[in-house]
Amino acid sequence: MEKGYIQIYTGNGKGKTTAALGLGLRAVGHGLKVIMIQFMKGMHTGELKSIQKLEPDFEIRRFGETKKFVFLMNEEEKKALACQIKEELKDINQIFEDNCCDILILDEILGCIQAGLVSIQDVLNIMDSKPGNMELVMTGRDLPEEIAERADLITEMKAVRHYMDEGVPARIGIEK
Repeated sequence: MEKGYIQIYTGNGKGKTTAALGLGLRAVGHGLKVIMIQFMKGMHTGELKSIQKLEPDFEIRRFGETKKFVFLMNEEEKKALACQIKEELKDINQIFEDNCCDILILDEILGCIQAGLVSIQDVLNIMDSKPGNMELVMTGRDLPEEIAERADLITEMKAVRHYMDEGVPARIGIEK
């Protein structure tokens, strides 16, 4: 890729991860290499099995794996998770040094900021360290202004109506 941009999918609506996965799928179809890092996800989701069929061109890694929602964690559990993620963030620097993909997706990195697991400065450092030819895609709710200012593309997913508000749980193959 000649020039890589910084894209952000944010907002309170459904579809941020799905959009990032779709972009990755399209890229693989054009011979590009994609690495997706999913933060704070520990449960099985359908994309894991699907993406295995596209390896080594599309790879998913998980940082800060947990089966417990952060808002249900006590302070000690949050602190341990933050330390784990801080250590795993070093792998991003290695990805940048090796320049081993065309697109790097950081799924729910913005959620890590909101949960107090990474700092805005951590994410700004990632943005500043990105190789010029690598696309960086970040997802999550609550986009901090400092990060928005450095993005090249921001798409906001807006919730208009969602059946989960009526008590419908996450469905296999649709939300998980």
